[in-house]
Amino acid sequence: MAASGAVEPGPPGAAVAPSSALAPPPAADHLFRPISAEDEEQQPTEIESLCMNCYCNGMTRLLLTKIPFFREIIVSSFSCEHCGWNNTEIQSAGRVQDQGVRYTLTVRAPEDMNREVVKTDSATTRIPELDFEIPAFSQKGALTTVEGLITRAISGLEQDQPARRANKDATAERIDEFIVKLKELKQVASPFTLIIDDPSGNSFVENPHAPQKDDSLVITHYNRTQHQKEMLGLQEEAPAEKPEEEDLRNEVLQFNTNCPECNAPAQTNMKLVQIPHFKEVIIMATNCENCGHRTNEVKSGGAVEPLGTRITLHITDPSDMTRDLLKSETCSVEIPELEFELGMAVLGGKFTTLEGLLKDIRELVTKNPFTLGDSSNPCQKERLQEFSQKMDQLIEGNMKAHFIMDDPAGNSYLQNVYAPEDDPEMKVERYKRTFDQNEELGLNDMKTEGYEAGLASQR
Repeated sequence: MAASGAVEPGPPGAAVAPSSALAPPPAADHLFRPISAEDEEQQPTEIESLCMNCYCNGMTRLLLTKIPFFREIIVSSFSCEHCGWNNTEIQSAGRVQDQGVRYTLTVRAPEDMNREVVKTDSATTRIPELDFEIPAFSQKGALTTVEGLITRAISGLEQDQPARRANKDATAERIDEFIVKLKELKQVASPFTLIIDDPSGNSFVENPHAPQKDDSLVITHYNRTQHQKEMLGLQEEAPAEKPEEEDLRNEVLQFNTNCPECNAPAQTNMKLVQIPHFKEVIIMATNCENCGHRTNEVKSGGAVEPLGTRITLHITDPSDMTRDLLKSETCSVEIPELEFELGMAVLGGKFTTLEGLLKDIRELVTKNPFTLGDSSNPCQKERLQEFSQKMDQLIEGNMKAHFIMDDPAGNSYLQNVYAPEDDPEMKVERYKRTFDQNEELGLNDMKTEGYEAGLASQR
């Protein structure tokens, strides 16, 4: 197949008939030859094409060449002998690269103006010193030099200047001043920076010292943004739509139940809450409209922790009463100064404050008819009254004491007001559970690995 049939000509103009001067197709292994003015065998392919300016036939020349230390490109040039219109551009002969590329060239000497530049139509050209930018897709691709890029920019700005001056447009004078600055750049009176940013990765700036490093040229490869992918027409596979998961954190769920007091139908409200620096818990509350009984309970949203937790708080200030607290059903409470200990499962699971839990403990003791009723022992009654008074002092902040929460399951929590820093008044210990504690939690008989084989043997 001829080279002209392997590519689509870049300039506007449709090929209608091959010229008699059509060069013979080169061999496949010499289709793209390194660019060189001394290579006499490297001749362009000529195709007679339609001129889109005067609609007469002009000539399109295609040159398939290879830029040293870069890649293959197609240089196309169209000229019309009837109206004099011409057009030149380049196209990459390869695919869009995996990454975009950014060339940052510091022009310090006149020799830098002669560096070869391959600028595709998707590349953006910037000169930061003049706050000048040529946006992507505003020009056709070109094989030129640094000086050629600036000359092309000057020509584009001068194109409509006569019309602006005729209309006395105020911008005409400012554009003239800017053109003067661009022309001064070509003299390299002072160093300036040229940046070519191409998301397709197919632009190129010559390194005259190749393969050695060029101190004036910085090449940066980067991943394209989504906007750049859309600009290049790269379609990514749409991610498979995942079924929407129901978010229970912002909803209160309700289910029907019976009141534990009067057995009348009632509703229990349930909500999932995330405790900062801890884990998720489930709060359940039941309100009976028939008898007015109210209950609330807290369940841990996670599994049994590998280690037990022992939290010791030294109560020294009334503000400690406002600390958030989560007491699970497996947590015991101890206050050594009051010689008090509350076993597991007493009061159930609670999510409250330290003050709220202490008030529940006081109410549990003072409202027990067997401890403070008429049938109670006078000596025991006196000790419990003394305990109640000390508890009141503790709640009011007039007494210092140690508050200890021991949870073998590791699902209890006491707020650290200094989080994420350590609390000087609070100590958190992790410990390995004893056999008896595992037995009480039902973990000794729980088999979590290899249970399928055991079930299969039973069958």
